[in-house]
Amino acid sequence: MGRHTLEGNPPIAVSLRRSARAKRLSLRVSRLDGRVTLTMPHRTPDQEGIAFLRVQEPWLRGHLAELSPVSKVTLGGALMVRGQMLPILHADVRRLHITETAVEVPVGAKSIGMVIPKRLKNMARDALVAASDRYSAELGRSYSKLTIRDTRSRWGSCSSAGALMYSWRLIMAPPEVLDYVAAHEVAHLQEMNHAPEFWAVVSHLCPDYKAHRDWLRKNGDQLHRVSFDD
Repeated sequence: MGRHTLEGNPPIAVSLRRSARAKRLSLRVSRLDGRVTLTMPHRTPDQEGIAFLRVQEPWLRGHLAELSPVSKVTLGGALMVRGQMLPILHADVRRLHITETAVEVPVGAKSIGMVIPKRLKNMARDALVAASDRYSAELGRSYSKLTIRDTRSRWGSCSSAGALMYSWRLIMAPPEVLDYVAAHEVAHLQEMNHAPEFWAVVSHLCPDYKAHRDWLRKNGDQLHRVSFDD
């Protein structure tokens, strides 16, 4: 995959991707992180792709301007945890501590970019293991393993071998939303599809799943746009 930068204010970095399946040039802007990808048929010259980019530049800049800005996590700022915006404060603690009312950072700590996501990942694993265990027991189905990642294209998955995978950023969403995603993936242990039978299982496990699914559709991209870079 190549790269090209459209000059301007601001400059736009574009990933150039070739695909044997592509029939035409296509431009995609990720709602999650604002990444721009130009997909080109295999034999299309770079110059043709770059010319296409220049023609599409007004549309591209307008689309990027509509995206919500990246939210950087900083001391004195705030972070959504379990659906609640918590202030990030210095406190008299020995290590980072997340309570129901605040994210408490040890006095003197300067870097929080690595510490906070590590804590959130541990919290997410605990919550998702508990929810997955509860739902799998209710179905009488067991999963083979559970992993936590920072996925961009999906909130969770279930393999044919019964391996569950979840995005750790779900810990930032309301608890009932996290539970819905766990119910969704555990339901795949019984129905490996999205047929009506599958949704019947989801509804049995999580009767209000539609409201929680809608929350993710409306707000999920905001969770991905939280940056922990110092």
